[in-house]
Order: sequence, then structure tokens, then C-alpha cells
Amino acid sequence: MTESTLRSYLIFTGSGPILVLTTFPQLTDERLIDKLRYKGIDHFIAYEVDLEAVAARYPTSFDEVRRDLKGVEDIRVLDFNGHQIMARFSLDELGEPIKVGG
Repeated sequence: MTESTLRSYLIFTGSGPILVLTTFPQLTDERLIDKLRYKGIDHFIAYEVDLEAVAARYPTSFDEVRRDLKGVEDIRVLDFNGHQIMARFSLDELGEPIKVGG
């Protein structure tokens, strides 16, 4: 895995936001969508988050998760505490939304 293949997304689900790291080439990759569906996430709105910003705000867990993803195409949740995520990131930092599930 090269650093350029690692991506981070803030995903707004029915039960609240989660922050994830993934090595899939894009959030709309059907294999990634299938993994989210398996976890009960059928519909969501997501935003790609700058990887350097995520690494700066989650230095220890970011490095652990990045190592865990080395050499595999997969997804890992970095944070599932919506209050904490929203306190660490401004909505102004987010780009265009990615909508999945109609």
C-alpha cells in the first residue's frame, strides 16, 4: 500500500457519523459498498477528508489503522463517536458529498 492509496471518509449514516480509512480506490467501489451493506449501512452521505488532517487529529490510532490496512484492500473505522468527530472537523473542510443508496 502506498500512502496515495489510503483514503479517509466521513460517512453520515442513519445512526450517526463514522470516520473511516480505506484502501479501496474510491468510496463507490462496489466491494466497499458491499462491506458497508453487510454492516447495515445501506444509505449514506460521505465526504472525503484530507488524510494529513486525519493523521494530525488521530496520530496514534491513524498509524495503527494504516499499518493494519497495509497490503490489503479493506476499510477500517477510525472513530465512531459522532460528537468527537464533529468537534475535530469543521464542515468547511469537507468537499462535495458522495451520496449512496438513493
